[in-house]
Amino acid sequence: MTKNHTTLMQDRQYRNYFLFLVSLCLLLLFAAFLFRLNLTASARTMLLTHDEAVASSLIEQGVPETVIAKALTETEPNATPEGSALLAKLGIRPALEIKFLSPLHGISTKVQALLLAAALPFSLLLLGASLFFLWKRERLYTQVTLTVGNYIDGDYADRLPQTDEGAVWQMCAAVDRLATMLQAQAETEQKSKVFLKNTISDISHQLKTPLCALSMYQEIMENEPDHPDVIRKFTAKTGLSLRRMENLIDSMLKITRLDAGSVVFEKKQCSLRALISQAVSELTTRAASEEKTILLEGPDDTLFCDPIWTGEAVGNLVKNALDHTPPQGIIRITWDSSPFATRIQVIDDGEGIAPEDFYHIFKRFYRKAPSDVPGIGLGLPLAKSIVEGQGGTISVSDTPEAGAAFTILFPYHLTKP
Repeated sequence: MTKNHTTLMQDRQYRNYFLFLVSLCLLLLFAAFLFRLNLTASARTMLLTHDEAVASSLIEQGVPETVIAKALTETEPNATPEGSALLAKLGIRPALEIKFLSPLHGISTKVQALLLAAALPFSLLLLGASLFFLWKRERLYTQVTLTVGNYIDGDYADRLPQTDEGAVWQMCAAVDRLATMLQAQAETEQKSKVFLKNTISDISHQLKTPLCALSMYQEIMENEPDHPDVIRKFTAKTGLSLRRMENLIDSMLKITRLDAGSVVFEKKQCSLRALISQAVSELTTRAASEEKTILLEGPDDTLFCDPIWTGEAVGNLVKNALDHTPPQGIIRITWDSSPFATRIQVIDDGEGIAPEDFYHIFKRFYRKAPSDVPGIGLGLPLAKSIVEGQGGTISVSDTPEAGAAFTILFPYHLTKP
């Protein structure tokens, strides 16, 4: 049996129809066997009746019994011209119609009745089963046509049957899997459009504030050309607004690259102390000017990661801690390793996190309102994208000192080359 036949027999409807045909053929053979037995019995009865009539007639005519017995019991009687002439004289000849031969006419009528009685139900059964099979197939094809039409119109609510029974069902399963992929792609595209729309809206909103400030500062400086103190003051504010715009654009470019998958993390074995020291090196001056302290605590462990991007993530967490820690505050950066994972924590003793903010702080541009805390709301989302892009996780919790603790966790299988 070929592969196509094997696949055909895997289809439950085809298999049932084939079994029906086999059963019908066996039933027909059994009916033919019974018909043969019945026909043989009828022919035997006819021959015996005919022989009895002939013997009785000959005895009445005085023909010796020995002659009659010989004529009736010869296994291979020879026809003679005289016998044929006598039958022809009596009107019994090969061309004589069966209806004039009573015994044969009776058998012919019985055979016709038996054949009709057997053939009619079998024909009706075969026709009915074939029509039912074709109806089932037509219903399946109609369902497939309607469902595929819905897929074309963007409606993926219905699903085609997914089984491995035969080529038709496998085709339905393949079409359904294709529809699932198209649905996922359409949903992804829709999410991308919504994200792009929201991102453009957020960027426009974030740029609007520094642009308005720059416009105002420029107007003030134009109106106060003879006041150097005013010029210096608003020149400094102009620089802050420009740096804010630069940070916004830089952060958005980094997040966009991470979202697009265009960032290739160049991982290598790094010293955790050296990595974190480098990450906070530019923030120690700010901490000192704000009367805050950054402490590093941890063993001389190593981590297999991209040092530049991981340092960016740690630096963003430290910047966030500086933003929310009052003067005289302490920011502790700790790290340790276990047989299961490597952990980096940034812990501050600042204002802590309100319960309603826990589920939003990693959202882009999210900031508590009203808030006088500097920042654009991209540092934490960027840190999350960097850590998760390398297979790690990042989480946040309150500390007993009412501060916040951000935890970066890299599973053990990711901490080694």
